[in-house]
Amino acid sequence: MLVAKNPSHPGDFIRTEIIAPAGLSVIAVATALNVSRPALSSLLISKADLSGDMALRVEKAFGVKMDTLMRMQASYDIARTRNREKQIHEERVTPLKDYTGRCLTSSSTVRGGS
Repeated sequence: MLVAKNPSHPGDFIRTEIIAPAGLSVIAVATALNVSRPALSSLLISKADLSGDMALRVEKAFGVKMDTLMRMQASYDIARTRNREKQIHEERVTPLKDYTGRCLTSSSTVRGGS
């Protein structure tokens, strides 16, 4: 998956590309989606992540595919995590068994297909 450096939050997309052009209020959209106004507002101002449930509601109400919206959320999450990558300190795990389940020793080599 190609990830943009600073992808938009899906809430920003929903607000600027769907709700604003349609001239709808947050209350009207929240009512149409059968969600609370605070829940929708949090999404639209990028304070809450887009859930699968909300993405499906937006798809049914406005025709924007849930898959597209969820990929936007994933791209946003990946970029946000990459931005704080230096704060995460983990060491690479060395497997004790190869993919066939045999124990590895210092003299063992992993061979494909055998």
